[in-house]
Amino acid sequence: MQSEQHPRVRPGTTPAGFPEAPSDGFVRVRGARENNLNDVDVDVPRDAVVAFTGVSGSGKSSLAFGTIYAEAQRRYFESVAPYARRLIQQGHNPKVEHIGGLPPAVALQQRRSTATARSTVGTVTALSNSLRMLLSRAGTYPEGAEPLDSDLFSPNTAAGACPACHGLGEAHTVDVEALVPDDSLSIRDGAIAAWPGAWQGKSLRDMLIHLGYDVDAPWRELPEGDRTWILLTEERPVVDVVPLREHNARPYKGTFISARSHILRVLAESKSEPARKRALSFMRTGPCPGCDGTGLTRAALAVTFAGRNIAQLGALPLTDLAAVLRPTTELTDPESATRRHSSGEANEVAVAITRDLCSRIDVLLELGLGYLGLGRGTTTLSPGELQRLRIATQLRSGLFGVVYVLDEPSAGLHPADAEPLLALLGELKSSGNSVFVVEHNLDVVRAADWVVDVGPDAGQAGGRVLYSGPVAGLAEVTASATRPFLFPGAKASAGHDDVRRREPRGWLGLAGITRHNLRDLDVSFPLGVLTAVTGVSGSGKSTLVGDVLAGVVGDHMHAPGQEAVSRGGARVSGGEQLDRVVTVDQKPIGRTPRSNLATYTGLFDAVRKEFAALPDAVARGFGPGRFSFNVAGGRCETCQGEGFVAVELVFLPGSYGPCPDCGGSRFEPETLEVAYRGRSIADVLSLSVDDAADFLADIPAAARSLRTLRQVGLGYLRLGQPATELSGGEAQRIKLASELQRVRRGRTLYVLDEPTTGLHPADVEVLMAQLHRLVDGGDTVVVVEHDMDVVAVADWVIDLGPAGGDTGGTIVAAGPPRAVAEAAASRTAPYLARRLQANTGVPTP
Repeated sequence: MQSEQHPRVRPGTTPAGFPEAPSDGFVRVRGARENNLNDVDVDVPRDAVVAFTGVSGSGKSSLAFGTIYAEAQRRYFESVAPYARRLIQQGHNPKVEHIGGLPPAVALQQRRSTATARSTVGTVTALSNSLRMLLSRAGTYPEGAEPLDSDLFSPNTAAGACPACHGLGEAHTVDVEALVPDDSLSIRDGAIAAWPGAWQGKSLRDMLIHLGYDVDAPWRELPEGDRTWILLTEERPVVDVVPLREHNARPYKGTFISARSHILRVLAESKSEPARKRALSFMRTGPCPGCDGTGLTRAALAVTFAGRNIAQLGALPLTDLAAVLRPTTELTDPESATRRHSSGEANEVAVAITRDLCSRIDVLLELGLGYLGLGRGTTTLSPGELQRLRIATQLRSGLFGVVYVLDEPSAGLHPADAEPLLALLGELKSSGNSVFVVEHNLDVVRAADWVVDVGPDAGQAGGRVLYSGPVAGLAEVTASATRPFLFPGAKASAGHDDVRRREPRGWLGLAGITRHNLRDLDVSFPLGVLTAVTGVSGSGKSTLVGDVLAGVVGDHMHAPGQEAVSRGGARVSGGEQLDRVVTVDQKPIGRTPRSNLATYTGLFDAVRKEFAALPDAVARGFGPGRFSFNVAGGRCETCQGEGFVAVELVFLPGSYGPCPDCGGSRFEPETLEVAYRGRSIADVLSLSVDDAADFLADIPAAARSLRTLRQVGLGYLRLGQPATELSGGEAQRIKLASELQRVRRGRTLYVLDEPTTGLHPADVEVLMAQLHRLVDGGDTVVVVEHDMDVVAVADWVIDLGPAGGDTGGTIVAAGPPRAVAEAAASRTAPYLARRLQANTGVPTP
């Protein structure tokens, strides 16, 4: 093993205050114990592309990010003035004895933050800041207009936002036609659907009677003026009402409110989610008339550059935007910048800003994102598009001599999109930098100069460096879980081959889909099989599957008689063959450390009930709540059941330490005195899933949950492991395990969006075994996927494209994997053909 060729260096072997000389070209890590790392020593070369590999939970991220990057960040903060350190969010001190030869580091980690309506391609890349500055300093203003500050060109500032829509570009108005869906009914018979039900609706009817309106005539026969007043008036007359529906009812004073005012009041004041949802059904959303949907003020929209205002520039595809800006960058004799001219398009400021914009846009074009516009909302972007935007923003900074530590940079990328990424990593190295990537994509690993393989398994069974050296040398390390997948011929993909393709038992049809870049699309999904939806990033896969398919089928089940539904205007056929739709995604199972694997799956409820039924607990009067760290009584009040307390060191990075009262157990002492088979409730939470499966075998509900968790490869996780420590792949498998606990009837549609993201090929095998199990049980599974190992073993493939954005959104090919692999227009076909040949040895024509 390469890492063992260098003698171990302990603290004290170099003179105090003198760092280890970096001239040998290695970053030397000694005694790393972060998370599950087992006193790791490893040497990693600088000025190289280094891939960190290993199964999920093996400790590779703990080594690359939790140790190497964290130590580089800590050293940087030591160079910052003490006062300034208080203003910076600092990381933790890594558990490592010594790291030598460590340059400054920059990290690009996976972020699973929720996109907002105000987040766009321009805000994510910061290109919108430069574009606003361009319009502010070098735009063409109307004659006599005062120059505007750059903030006035942003819909996200108070000064720049349209006052009517507050910068969102959308106006929400009451849909008058929806207020009375059936004009043949009378008011007494319920013509005004927007009115509240029960007593309130009857009171409004009684008020209209006392006001002299006819409540028994069909709505269409009422005078137009009466209909308008009843639905839209802003008046709120107070009426003396004598209830007509009850005997001996006392008169009262009531305030009449129009249907529109009632809807707006519910949305503004009601805390009831069902009431708000009902009120929203009477609203119509459209472009704001005050700003034409731009979210900007009229003053900002009056300023132009190259004949276009900032909204029009932001709507252009990046390819076209670069073409508009390029002529200004080529000016050889620009004018001096001055406020005296109404236009600054030819001045030196315009040249400087457009050159900066074009150089940054070129990076996005190289990564294949030229079809996006700066105004495109991030809520409409695929994971692969977002990933490339972050890469382009952070990696083209022109730095030299630093370590870039990247967390699965190929995540969410189609193989065709990953190729430009490999070129970018090579450019970073050529520019004098070191590139450390935590990666599962074997194409990225093969292209690396060096590989550090961590394992052999996950959790406590991992945490060791099995190999550190050139990629080819890993072929000799038999303990490596990565080895059989990395080298051709060593391992075929897991799952079914061509002989075991399953035949559909029916079809689910969606017709007329129009949403984002899908335009009047018709598609059929086979039922009772595993379908993989493929295509380059931005081709429309997530929109089709995660948004339209899951949403339409779910809506159809709630309203089976309704032919057309709102999700993309799709019409459903064959929906009666399904009873349930389950979406399994990679969103966190909880946002705080109080949520964990045991609480999410429900097994902790069964464990707490078992503890509460123990004679000792009954004698003390303890109920199940006593054994929850989220409830006062049983939890430790010093740490509020969190198990740790924050230690603020002011000028040094803050740290967390075990609670001094409960020692990290999260419970108060008397609660811990109650034991089940010799273990307290805290001891049970500290067990791994594998260990708990034996210990809790006599508790049926807990045993069932633990069995399914082990089936999806999560036996290494602790029952009490906080949700915040789980990766996206682990969260997704926990959700799948929760679904596997259910009694299945063979009529469920499972929808998964890129389920293999963040998974090692060995973990993909485990996941696929469970998906095949679902299909073999009669269910239907549809996955959006880039991993050709998964696509090759699917029963049916739907390939979207041919490219991303407006040039995508169509079905390029559909059929069994081998048929799609032969499609000439498909960008997926050559990669799929290569995988099929590796699996079967039979080349695709």
